[in-house]
Amino acid sequence: MKNTALTLWIVDDEPAMCQGVLRVLEDFRVVFDDLGETVNYKVASMESGEAFLEKLDSGQSPDLLLLDGKLPGKDGIEVLSLMGKKRQQIVTVMITAYATLANAVSATKLGAFDFLAKPFTPAELRHAITRATREIILTRRARRLEQEKRQVRFEFLSVLAHELKSPLAALEGYVDILRMEPETDCLDRMSARINGMRKLIIDLLDLTAIESGRRPRNLLDEDIVAVAGHVVTNNAQAAKAGGITVNVTGETVCIMKADRSELEMLLGNLISNAIKYNVNGGRVTVNISEQPGKVVLSVADTGIGIAKEDQARLFGEFARIKNSRTKGIEGSGLGLSIVSRIVGLYGASIALTSEADSGSSFVITFPCLAQDT
Repeated sequence: MKNTALTLWIVDDEPAMCQGVLRVLEDFRVVFDDLGETVNYKVASMESGEAFLEKLDSGQSPDLLLLDGKLPGKDGIEVLSLMGKKRQQIVTVMITAYATLANAVSATKLGAFDFLAKPFTPAELRHAITRATREIILTRRARRLEQEKRQVRFEFLSVLAHELKSPLAALEGYVDILRMEPETDCLDRMSARINGMRKLIIDLLDLTAIESGRRPRNLLDEDIVAVAGHVVTNNAQAAKAGGITVNVTGETVCIMKADRSELEMLLGNLISNAIKYNVNGGRVTVNISEQPGKVVLSVADTGIGIAKEDQARLFGEFARIKNSRTKGIEGSGLGLSIVSRIVGLYGASIALTSEADSGSSFVITFPCLAQDT
């Protein structure tokens, strides 16, 4: 449970009213079990709108304000208006013995959160303070969430710009070479760079669709062995280029409730990575086994492996392990992040076993293979 202290000011020209509020709130605290937060109050009082505005001008401000509508000099409505001009966003509860509809409309337009008609009971005061406090907590959390979203967006776009800038610079260089030396292998290199950017865009769209929950899912009885065979066929050319053997072992048929395109994305990323980060003449083994209440899928390779210190960040967005062994290997850095999201959709688990220069093994356990997710 988080403990929070809020500053509460009461602006009222009746000393007895101020003293009464101070006594009621002296040991008052609010416990919000649903928000996991406990709130107490530091209370101060002042007898005029001018005194309150002077404190605002000095850089002081409360979290919560109890503001009398009828004050000598500047009244509550004037104070609210000046707060708006100063762009002060303070949750304000108006307290007044002159609670007319016109005053209520004017105060609401100027940003008042609630009203408390004099005379009020301690219970009514605590209820109004509790409502206003909840508003403060929820507003703060919304602002923090918005700030976090902006920061994540900034970091995401920064990394994306970097990932696209490098291949574009390479393409520009190849174009210049072609102008001077037409008979080169630049066209093949340009094609590889273009395919890399296309893969990045496809991965971005897949990841966004999965995270947003807007991608339609069509859960049917699918044979994961057949899907694995299809994905292996799609990666046959890349495997052949590296002299890599890819085998599907285990069950000959294994039916599970799944979205076929999700299985293809999951297997496609795991198998293509196993080929890409393998060694010449290496092997990739896709094993599927049906066990009581679960399906276990593993993709193991004899490749360059992953050092222990790099494994923790492997499933993050744009996670690229950069060292002498991976230099020159193209990739979006999003594949395993997509795998992780899909695994989560099925309530499954994923485990990685790997060491540098000793290959890697990804094991995914799908629970309750015949049950809708």
